[in-house]
Amino acid sequence: MSTANDQRSQAESLFNLCKQTHPDALSLKLAHLLHSSPHPEARAMAAILLRKQLTRDDSYIYPSLSPQTQSALKSTLLDCVRRETAKTITKKLCDTISELASSILPEGGWPELLPFMFQCITSDNPKLRESALLIFAQLAQYIGETLIPHLDTLHSVFIQCLSSGTDSDVRIAALGAAINFIQCLESAADRDRFQDLLPAMMQTLTEALNSGQEATAQEALELLIELAGTEPRFLRRQIVDVVGAMLQIAEAESLEEGTRQLAIEFVITLAEARERAPGMMRKLPQFIQRLFGILMKMLLDIEDDPAWHNAETEDEDAGETSNYSVGQECLDRLAISLGGNTIVPVASELLPAYLTAPEWQEHHAALITLAQIAEGCSKVMIKNLEQVVSMVLNSFQDPHPRPAAMDDFQNPRVQAHAASAVLNFSENCTPDILTPYLDGIVSKLLVLLQNGKQMVQEGALTALASVADSSQEHFQKYYDAVMPYLKAILVNATDKANRMLRAKSMECISLVGMAVGKDKFRDDAKQVMEVLMSLQGSQLETDDPTTSYMLQAWARLCKCLGQDFLPYMNVVMPPLLQSAQLKPDVIITSADSDADIDESDDESIETITLGDKRIGIKTSGFFPWIDQVAPTLVPLLKFYFHEEVRKAAVSAMPELLRSAKLAVEKGQSQGRNESYIKQLSDYIIPALVEALHKEPETEICASMLDSLNDCVQISGPLLDESQVRCIVDEIKEVITASSTRKSERGERSKAEDFDAEERELLKEENEQEEELFDQVGDCLGTLIKTFKASFLPFFDELSSYLTPMWGKDKTSEERRIAICIFDDIAEHCREAALKYYDTYLPFLLDACNDENPDVRQAAVYGIGVCAEFGGAVFRPLVREALSRLDVVIRHPNARHSDNVMAYDNAVSALGKICQFHREIIDAAQVVKFLLFFMFFLLRSTVNGAKLFGSGIVCDAK
Repeated sequence: MSTANDQRSQAESLFNLCKQTHPDALSLKLAHLLHSSPHPEARAMAAILLRKQLTRDDSYIYPSLSPQTQSALKSTLLDCVRRETAKTITKKLCDTISELASSILPEGGWPELLPFMFQCITSDNPKLRESALLIFAQLAQYIGETLIPHLDTLHSVFIQCLSSGTDSDVRIAALGAAINFIQCLESAADRDRFQDLLPAMMQTLTEALNSGQEATAQEALELLIELAGTEPRFLRRQIVDVVGAMLQIAEAESLEEGTRQLAIEFVITLAEARERAPGMMRKLPQFIQRLFGILMKMLLDIEDDPAWHNAETEDEDAGETSNYSVGQECLDRLAISLGGNTIVPVASELLPAYLTAPEWQEHHAALITLAQIAEGCSKVMIKNLEQVVSMVLNSFQDPHPRPAAMDDFQNPRVQAHAASAVLNFSENCTPDILTPYLDGIVSKLLVLLQNGKQMVQEGALTALASVADSSQEHFQKYYDAVMPYLKAILVNATDKANRMLRAKSMECISLVGMAVGKDKFRDDAKQVMEVLMSLQGSQLETDDPTTSYMLQAWARLCKCLGQDFLPYMNVVMPPLLQSAQLKPDVIITSADSDADIDESDDESIETITLGDKRIGIKTSGFFPWIDQVAPTLVPLLKFYFHEEVRKAAVSAMPELLRSAKLAVEKGQSQGRNESYIKQLSDYIIPALVEALHKEPETEICASMLDSLNDCVQISGPLLDESQVRCIVDEIKEVITASSTRKSERGERSKAEDFDAEERELLKEENEQEEELFDQVGDCLGTLIKTFKASFLPFFDELSSYLTPMWGKDKTSEERRIAICIFDDIAEHCREAALKYYDTYLPFLLDACNDENPDVRQAAVYGIGVCAEFGGAVFRPLVREALSRLDVVIRHPNARHSDNVMAYDNAVSALGKICQFHREIIDAAQVVKFLLFFMFFLLRSTVNGAKLFGSGIVCDAK
C-alpha cells in the first residue's frame, strides 16, 4: 500500500513469490488480517487481495490449498461477517465470499453457507441482514433453483426486509436480492408468486427520494432497470402505477439530472423489451405522449452562445448538456422500439408548437426530433411526406422576418441541423417518393451551399449527396446547377480549416456522378479525377479526412465510369490497399444499376459488392493485388464493430476467387496455376464458414451463405472432404438456430399485448429468415451439383434437418426449398438417388397441389426429373403423377402470371412421362392431355404468345 513505487514493487514481488511457494500460509495470513487488523485500510486491502486469489481466473489458488486451509478460510470469512462494522469493508468482504462461493457451491463445497445466510437474514441485526442479502444477490444464479422448495420462506423474508421502517441499507440490499432471484426463476408461475413484492420494491425507491437519499434512489433505479430489461412481464399487472411513478420522477425538476435520466431509462428499457413483452408499452398511449414531451423538452437544455451566429465550424457537442444528449438518444430508441404508427401521431401533436415558437431552441429541438425519429418512423412518415418536408424546408428560413440581430432562424446551428434532417429523411427514400419534393429540397440546399458558414456548407453537402443518391436519374434535372458549386468547393477549399469541407465535396460529387450516370458526368469526372490525383500525390497529414473520403470517391468513380476508369487503376490501388489495412471501412461505396458493365463483351469485367454497394472492375486485371487484398479483407469477416464492414468483406470473397480463376484461365497469372486457386480457396472458404458460425445478424448470415455459395461454384471441385464437412456442419447449425428463432417469435405472438405493430415486425424478421433458408437451399444445391453421388453421405446426415421442412406447419418457402434440394439430388445423383424415392416421392406428389405456386412449380419439376431418371422405381407412381399433373395443367388460372411457371414445368413433366414411360400409359388419358394441349398450342400461336412446354410436341408421339 506504499505510495513509493520502489517499495510497492518490492512488496508485490514478495507477495507473488509467497503465492507461488506458500499459498496456504499466505491465504491464512490474509484471512487473519481481514479478521483482526485494527487498521480499516489493512482489512479492506486484505479483503481485496484475498478475493483476487480465490477468484476463478489465472491466479486461482483455492484448489491448491490443503483441506485444512480451505476449511479455516471459509470459517474465518463467515466470522468476519459477524464482526465487521465498517460498511465499505463489509461490501468488499461480501464480494470475496460471493466470488469463492460461486466457484465451489455448485460442487457442494460450502454446505455451511446457506444456513449461515438464513440465520443472518432473519436476525435483528441490520448489518447482518444487509450482508446476507448482498451475498444472496450475487449468488442468486447459482443457488436460485435449489431454493425452489423454500419459495414461501423467501417470500416472507423479502416482504419483511422491504417493508417500510426497515433500515434503508437493508431495503436496497433486499431489492437487489429479490430482483436477482426473480430473474433466475425459469417458471412464470414461480415468478408470479412474488408479484405482490412490487409495491414494496417501488416504495423503496419512493422513500429514498422522499428522504433526500438520491444516491440510494439511483441505486434502486438501476436495479429496477435491470428487471425491466430481463423480466418486463413481471411489471405488467401494475404497469400503469410503475410507469406513472417513473414519469413523475422524470418531470421533477427538483431532483438531480442523473435520477431523472434513470427514470427515463427505465421507461425506454420497457419499450425496448419487445421480445419478452411485445406491444405492452403501446397500451399506454397517455404515457407515451407524456414521455415524448419530456424528451423534447430535454432538447431545449442547450447552452446558448452568441458566437454561434458567426461560427465557421461546428463543434458537435458545443453547448449540449447531459439532458440534451439523453433526450436525443432516447427519442431515437423510443421511435425504433414503438414504431411509426404509435410515435408519429404523438409527434404531430407536439411539433407544430415548437416550430411556431419565437425561440430558436424550439426550432432546433423540432428538427432534432424529426431527425431522431426518422429511422423508426420512416414508413409512416412517408405516408405524411408533404407535411414532413414542409416542416423541414420551412426551417431553412424565418417565416416571420425580424431584424437580423434577432433572426434566430438564421442561426447556423439551426440551418446545419435542418440539413441533417433532410439527410436522415432522404437516406431511406426511394426515387418515386422523393422526386415530387426535389425542387424545394435542392433549391434550399443550394442556398445553404452558398452560405458563408462552413458548418452550414458541410451539412448542405452531406444532405445533397444523400438526396442525389436516393433520387438517382431524377437528379439529372439539377446537375448543371449543382455541379459548378461542388467543383468550386473542391478546388478552392485548400486551407487546413477547410479540409472536411473539401472531403465532403468529394463525397457529394462522386454520389451525384453515380446518380446521373457516366454520360452526363463524364466531362466533369475527368476534371475531378485530375484534382484527386493531384491531392493523392501531395503530402496529406495523417489526420486529414481527405484520405478516406478520397478513396471512397475513387471507388464510386470506378463504379460510375466502368471501363473508362481502368487507366486510373494503377494510381488508385496502392493507397487503397495501404489505407484499407488501417481503415477497413474506406472501400464501402454506393450500388446502382451495373448494366453498362454487364453489357461488356469482356467476361472478366465483374462487379465487386462492398456492403450494399458495388464496384465494377476488370477482374482478371485485379490479380496483382490479390495477395495484398485477401489478408486485409478476410479478417474483416469478423469485424464486429461495424456491420457494413463485415458485409463489404463478405461480398468481396467470391470476387477474389473469381479474379484468380480468370487470371489463370486467361494466362495472366504470372506463372501461377490451379494450385494457387486451391491455396486461395483454402484460405477464404474456412474463414467464411468460421465467420458464419459466429455471426450474430440474420441478414449478414444470409449474405455469408450467398458468398459461400458463389465461392463453392468457383472452386468447388478443389474442396477436400474435411472442408465440405465443415460447410455441412455449419448449415446444420444455421437451420437449428433459425428454427429456434422462429419458435421464440411464435411465443412472442402469443403475448397478451401482441398487436398489429408487433405483427409487422415479426413479418419482417420472418422474411429475413426465409431469405436465410433460400441461401441454405442454394448452397446445398451447389454442393449437390458439384459433388453429385459423393455428397450423399452428407445428405443422409442432413435428412433429419430437411425432412421437417416438408411439413404443413412450415412456411411455403421452407417447403419449396426442401423440395428443390431433393430435386437436385434426383437430377444430379440419378441411380444413386433411387433409394430416397420411397421417402420423398409421396411428399412430392402431395406438393403438386400445394396452394403456393412456387411450391407447385418445384414439385412438378421434381416429378419430371423422377420420371426421367427414376426408371422402374418411378413406374408404379405414373398414374398418380399424371393425375396430379392433370390438376395443375387444367386449372382455370393455370396460365396466370403467378401460376405459369408451375404450368410450364407440369407440361414438361408430362412430356418426360410420355417419353420415358409410354409403354404403361393409358392411351385415352394421354390423348386427353394431348388434345387439351394442342388446343392451347393453336390458341397461343394465334395470339402470338410464347409457347412453354415444347418438349411434349417432340416427345409424345
